[in-house]
Amino acid sequence: MKTTVLFMLLALLASPLLRAAENPIALVIHGGAGTIEKSNMTPAREKAYRDKLRQALDAGYGVLEGGGRSMDAVIAAIQVMESSPLFNAGKGAVYTYDGHHELDASVMDGKTRQAGAVAGVRRIESPIALARMVMEDSPFVMLSGEGAETFARSRGVPLVENRMFDTEQRLEQLQRAKEKLERENRRGKDYQAAVEALPSPYKMGTVGAVALDRSGNLAAGTSTGGMTAKRYGRIGDSPVIGAGTFADNDSCAVSATGHGEYFIRYNVAADICARVRYQGKSVTEAADKVIHDVLWPTGGTGGVIAVDTDGNIAMPFNTKGMYRASRSGSKPAKIAIFKEE
Repeated sequence: MKTTVLFMLLALLASPLLRAAENPIALVIHGGAGTIEKSNMTPAREKAYRDKLRQALDAGYGVLEGGGRSMDAVIAAIQVMESSPLFNAGKGAVYTYDGHHELDASVMDGKTRQAGAVAGVRRIESPIALARMVMEDSPFVMLSGEGAETFARSRGVPLVENRMFDTEQRLEQLQRAKEKLERENRRGKDYQAAVEALPSPYKMGTVGAVALDRSGNLAAGTSTGGMTAKRYGRIGDSPVIGAGTFADNDSCAVSATGHGEYFIRYNVAADICARVRYQGKSVTEAADKVIHDVLWPTGGTGGVIAVDTDGNIAMPFNTKGMYRASRSGSKPAKIAIFKEE
């Protein structure tokens, strides 16, 4: 009798754990969208991107496989990309017009709809980690510039020199952008028109991740160095909750990459989730509709990654390529760069 009761108790205790182990998990990451063509990329550089995407995917998915939280997986994946000069975030951040680096990031928790963001920070090695700290350890959602850095210092986060984000490739990109801007200025265009005339690679570049954990909770995060040759403290969509980042357990989690002004105007990340929640659209239908039928006709270029609470994944973009990778319990890992993949 005692043995039977013991087995029954063990079965009751084990059943939630077994159910949790059967729940879907998923991770999707991106490293930016834009004019990315195979003909313009050497095999060595392509391999470097694929290897780094794989590393970021493995870092985040390993958290989920171990029963970790979706937010932890998002942070782990993004920090791999922030530490790589290949991407426009952290170490690989682009330069402002004045030759500095100003970084933005945001996170959102789908279970609580708590969110945190930082904008225009210059001395934070991992902006995505500070965005999470704003969410979890402050009464605010977004902090900017020196205030965000003061907050970081008050929480024991060391400040770094801005030059740690310097890379030769990004410096050359700045010089080319300034030459183009000056050429447009000589043609009589003001700064706004000159910026609009810049090719899309100068106006885009972000990293992000979205995740679903075994508890059914979603999370999203986005980090960026912004726009090459930006001025006047310009801030794009990446730290804007609803534009570049959104997560809600009643719909989906989204991280965006592209020409940020359009993603802000059309509230892209939140719009996708609203279509899932209120129109009953699949995450694929909703994301495709916004990227191809809402953004593209207005001139908005870029893409998103998204996942819902069933582990369904969407990765649409309207550019020639998007660095992206995904893995879920039911599907093998996928690493892709070009449109035809």
